[in-house]
Amino acid sequence: MVTTSPTAHYAHRAGSASTDRASTDDYGSIVFIDDLRTVVGVDNVLVPDDAHDELSGYTTDWTGRFVGRTDVVVRPVSKDEVVSVLDVCRRHGRAIVPQGGNTGLVGGSVPMNGEVVLNMRRMNRIRELDPLARHIDVEAGVTVEAVQSAARAAGLRYPVDFAARGTATIGGTIATNAGGVNVLRYGSTRNQVIGLEAVLADGSVVSTMAGLVKDNTGYDLRGLLCGSEGTLGIVTAAILRLVPAFDHVTTALVGCSDLNHAMRIVGSILTLTEGVDAVEIMSRRGVEAVESAFGVVPPFRTPWFVLVEMSANEDRASLLQRVLVECDVTDSALAAGSVQREQLWRIREEHTAAISRLGAPLKYDVTIPLKHLPAFVVAVEDAVRHLEPNVEVIIFGHAADGNLHVNVVGADVADHHRFDAAVLGEVAKVDGSISAEHGVGLAKREWLHLTRSADEIRTMKTIKGALDPRGILNPHVLFAS
Repeated sequence: MVTTSPTAHYAHRAGSASTDRASTDDYGSIVFIDDLRTVVGVDNVLVPDDAHDELSGYTTDWTGRFVGRTDVVVRPVSKDEVVSVLDVCRRHGRAIVPQGGNTGLVGGSVPMNGEVVLNMRRMNRIRELDPLARHIDVEAGVTVEAVQSAARAAGLRYPVDFAARGTATIGGTIATNAGGVNVLRYGSTRNQVIGLEAVLADGSVVSTMAGLVKDNTGYDLRGLLCGSEGTLGIVTAAILRLVPAFDHVTTALVGCSDLNHAMRIVGSILTLTEGVDAVEIMSRRGVEAVESAFGVVPPFRTPWFVLVEMSANEDRASLLQRVLVECDVTDSALAAGSVQREQLWRIREEHTAAISRLGAPLKYDVTIPLKHLPAFVVAVEDAVRHLEPNVEVIIFGHAADGNLHVNVVGADVADHHRFDAAVLGEVAKVDGSISAEHGVGLAKREWLHLTRSADEIRTMKTIKGALDPRGILNPHVLFAS
């Protein structure tokens, strides 16, 4: 049986964790720390002291809602060091939370129960880019932005993209099966992983790093580990699919009178043409929050906005204009060049940061069947305001795949349970998913049954028990018990 640090403290709100400094003796065995230092070196075993204080960068998630505590952060630089660290932790009966860029929003990468933090950011080598096979071999700590830059230099593109690209690591995106703005055309991270290397709880290594597009030999271990939130293995490297970088990119912001109008535009775009990379939706309130926080002024003001981007080897502007005419659009802005494109995208990408400036939000990343999307937005706003009339509900997301980010602003985050029940209950009514791309983590484990059947949850627990019988890997996420 693994144990967590006996004096670890945790809280669900920023600032509520204990700040009393303690020595290594208070948190765990000196022998344990020394064993870790033998593996990765003294400088790569961080403990709370005058130099590292409370290690808050490793113990607080991006939202500030989940604040944990740990007695040690370990920073390996190789697969072999990961194997050895797991060996030390097994011998000392310590659980581990794997961590990349710590950009998660559901508490899945912070040590809420005093676990050891295994931070993978030092494993940041891009090992090989094969332009013929159109794939790239990278370590787990490489950022999404670094992969995108390397692909761009080779005349290619890595299609997984989202605002946290500069911090989020490939290992973290694989662990959560991250989505982003291009899922409509290219799929989520799982669709890009054609090779994977991971260390399992017993120290054995799973490696499918030949980079084969076709390999139909037995179970798909890559697919299993992708999206497992660090509960089945520690991703150490991956081979990722790259796609063509097309010559012409057409980006436009479109004004919509209401959500039904917005979804009619979305449907027309998808029906008329292939090559649609992204179709994003934003409310006027969200756009105003971005304007207030960052001074990004929209070119017009309407109740809802759709941001659409297409790429191809020929200009698609005329096709887009045809859609706008057919859908009675009176307000639109077509980007003329990369600078204007970046300005339009900033309106969308600054949403998360702008909303957080209004106060710590309760965040819900959900998928809704497209036919139910307008009605769901009305229903969820009504359900939340029935609980607290003065809270705000700000919704944005990926319109073409039904992934909405529901932000409840002004609620007491300590009182999250009734808001969770209201929002996720509305998701369940339309047979949606409680997690579209951020994972279950700690925030949604109680509600997994709304998306997965009892038989499915039992099967997942069986897999967890088989690969990690001692519960050493991220033991407190995904499942409520």
